[in-house]
Amino acid sequence: MRELSAFQLDVPQAEIEALRRRLAMTRWPEPETVDDWSQGVPLSYHREFCDYWANEYDWFRTQSRLNQLPQYVTTLSGLPIHLLHVRSAHDGAKPLLLTHGWPGSIIEFLEVIAPLTDPTRYGGDAGDACHVVCPSLPGYGFSGKPREPGWNVAKIALAWDELMATLGYDHYYAQGGDWGAGVTITIGMQDRGRCRGIHINMPTAGPTKDALADPTPDDQRTLDRIQYFQRWGAGYHKQQSTRPQTLGYGLADSPVGQSAWILEKFYEWTDCDGHPENIFSRDQLIDNIMMYWLTNSAASSARLYWETFQPDSAGTRGAKVKLPVGISRFPKEIMAGPRSWSERAFENIVYWNEVDKGGHFAAFEQPEAFVREIRNWLKIV
Repeated sequence: MRELSAFQLDVPQAEIEALRRRLAMTRWPEPETVDDWSQGVPLSYHREFCDYWANEYDWFRTQSRLNQLPQYVTTLSGLPIHLLHVRSAHDGAKPLLLTHGWPGSIIEFLEVIAPLTDPTRYGGDAGDACHVVCPSLPGYGFSGKPREPGWNVAKIALAWDELMATLGYDHYYAQGGDWGAGVTITIGMQDRGRCRGIHINMPTAGPTKDALADPTPDDQRTLDRIQYFQRWGAGYHKQQSTRPQTLGYGLADSPVGQSAWILEKFYEWTDCDGHPENIFSRDQLIDNIMMYWLTNSAASSARLYWETFQPDSAGTRGAKVKLPVGISRFPKEIMAGPRSWSERAFENIVYWNEVDKGGHFAAFEQPEAFVREIRNWLKIV
């Protein structure tokens, strides 16, 4: 078994003071010429947000919360990987691998870990219990940064399967959204024998021929959402998949730049009724941004786009997932089409549910609904 080392966060106070100095010395742009978010994060809101970050936000509260959870580092294919591994006290708990994406982090899962591991305290029964594993993607958070090319979704999926073996699990279940969905789907495609089933909240199967030729109202809504994303929302995607290093210089040097690059997505991709702070606290938003700022991971996280959007980098193009699949479709998820779209990619959809509210960051936005979806899926799979 590979070595697994206990880990505790210990960010020096000097790092926080340096961040505050950078925030205080920001050279701000002029205001947008519109009264909404259509040109990006509004100046007045972002100045208020960053003033709070500099003068009121307390990183050490979050560090203490993370340090109360069992954290580890192990080495996979030569790269240190940071993870949370929270075991349930209930007999028969199911090993559950949760994978985040960009611009998320393990922060997304903090509100769902306790209900998943200790369900009897949160409206469930002992049979709902899970051992929860939350790794930080390579180049994200406190995981190591790849020093050579090759760390694409396919390699991460192989590493995650190895990780679960390292933790002593001969079988497990996998869940993810955003890049986490890509990793999870690829685990299902690779099907190396340990994973018993997958669940995703970002199904990425494209439209059927029927949907393009004679769309239903549901097809058309999804097609319209994808078209809007491609026209107005995909600039970050093009930049990160082609020139992540160039982008990294600005974001590594400016906390305000890093903040805006991430904060915009928590407005655009969430079911937030027009403002991200309608569903997240300001502290939650900053907690997640800090996982990028403190680790200087703007370029290394963006590089996953460059790695994966090479021709057939996953080596599984056209492959179907034969494992049992659960899909929870949240209404503001960009790429989530009707079930008929996903049936082309997944041979055995055992659970499908249309959730009333939520978007791209399902566990972070709607933790209670997310936990309910996981429990319902695991009862079937």
